Amino acid sequence: MALQLMKLLVTATTTVETVPSPQKFFYVTTGETAAGATLTIDTADFFDDTGAAATDLPALATNNSMYNVYINGVLQMQGISTYTPGATTVGSLVINVPAGGEPILAGSPIVLEVINYVPTSTTTVNT
Repeated sequence: MALQLMKLLVTATTTVETVPSPQKFFYVTTGETAAGATLTIDTADFFDDTGAAATDLPALATNNSMYNVYINGVLQMQGISTYTPGATTVGSLVINVPAGGEPILAGSPIVLEVINYVPTSTTTVNT
């Protein structure tokens, strides 16, 4: 009998799910922030979906997350804000109000939405 290459015959099926894990944080401005000025909101100034004071802003998963900022219910351009995760005095949202534009008025609601995606995969090997 001639030599033969012996190998396994295996098929596999993989199912991947990407599940979003959103967290929302709320703040209501106490004063006006003029055009050209910066509004910095510390972690402790936010409250969460339950109305409790925020104690920690979540980290953003590398290449698998995003954050959105809404002012008066309107989604804002990404370039005007900077997000820093962490606890009080470390974590914050900084909004640079564009010069020549409109101010952020006192009493304006600001919503920070942080979305981390939690991918999972299941592989079934058929022999």
